Amino acid sequence: MHSTSPSDRARELAGYKILNTPPEQAYDNITELASKIFDCPIALIVLLDEHRQWYRSRVGMDVSENPLDHAFCTHTILEPDMLVVPDATQDARFAENPFVTSGPQIRFYAGVPLVSPRGIALGSLCVIDRKPHQINEAQAEFLRTLGREVIELFERRHQRETPPADPA
Repeated sequence: MHSTSPSDRARELAGYKILNTPPEQAYDNITELASKIFDCPIALIVLLDEHRQWYRSRVGMDVSENPLDHAFCTHTILEPDMLVVPDATQDARFAENPFVTSGPQIRFYAGVPLVSPRGIALGSLCVIDRKPHQINEAQAEFLRTLGREVIELFERRHQRETPPADPA
């Protein structure tokens, strides 16, 4: 099981130095692929800080962040594998959610938690549609694989940003 503690997440995100950074093609490639694989108009790499969900990469979403109050991602990070909501209007957790009842009118959501090698859930990689969907096991595996690739990119960034230890 992974940690979803806000303080653990804040420390881990600070170490990655990834929040509020400009767009990068490697992340945008992943959201583009996810959007196409699932035939969904929206795909996001979402990171959660203490007060908001910030979109590290986004396809089909104009805003770069939203408050945590109604974030599907807060549910995704609690999952050991993935969260799939075939029709949000039929799911008691989300039916009254403003993201469902008004813009962006989410019906379908599938997301995998982005879990660091240290076991900290940082956010999610998700795909969203305005109409109900089902996914098959091959698509689920694609989403898991893309989620692992996001974490790999975070780790590479962390290695580049972290100075080598003093051998003294």
